[in-house]
Amino acid sequence: MEDKILHTVLFISLLIAVIIAFFIISIIRYHRRYISLQRERIRAEIMMQESERKRIANDLHDSLGPLLSAVKLNIQSIDIQESEDSRIIHKAGQHIDEIIKSLREISYNLMPNTLNRNGLTDAIEEYLYRCSSIYGLKIKFQGSGLEKVTTKNEIHLFRIIQETVHNAVKHAKATLIQIYTIEKPEELALYIKDNGIGFELEEVQKSSTGLGLKSIESRSELIGASFKIQTSKKGGCEIIIKIPVN
Repeated sequence: MEDKILHTVLFISLLIAVIIAFFIISIIRYHRRYISLQRERIRAEIMMQESERKRIANDLHDSLGPLLSAVKLNIQSIDIQESEDSRIIHKAGQHIDEIIKSLREISYNLMPNTLNRNGLTDAIEEYLYRCSSIYGLKIKFQGSGLEKVTTKNEIHLFRIIQETVHNAVKHAKATLIQIYTIEKPEELALYIKDNGIGFELEEVQKSSTGLGLKSIESRSELIGASFKIQTSKKGGCEIIIKIPVN
């Protein structure tokens, strides 16, 4: 009788253990499936954004730019005798030049052609040179190992650097930015530091300015990289992206 009760208890215990294991495995599978679907959704959204950026950049470069140049030529061809009218025409030409310059800058920010032509390192160097010239920043860059980044991931890493530099200039008011990489056998670590005013991470993540950080985090996740940020109101910010290369 006691053996029968013992066997029954063991059977029920085993059955409960199997049921619990089944539910745990189901939860793990559901969680993995949910993460996979989230990644696919993020990937689709980001690729759609990149496609739209490329389209707009091409439209600005191929259509609007030449059109403005033609307008400028037409204005300059007008025969004006009065000095005041001539001054106005000259001023209009200068305004058109400024608009064309702005369009080129916008087109570049939307889709850097250097990335497709010469690769990631050259694209980053060109972008940082532009930022240094425009904002008067001091930027130090060392990018050894960037050639290990796959072609499909280059645009995401470029956008991460672009967004980080933008945040450092616009929000942190930084005057010095350091960007460098450290190579390891199975990963490439990217470090981006600035001397800006710093911030409380939780506060920023809840505000609209946290959208830039969310974009960096999403793109990091998309390429299978880890994302870490260190900052405080005492000043300075450091972002660390670790990208698997094998």
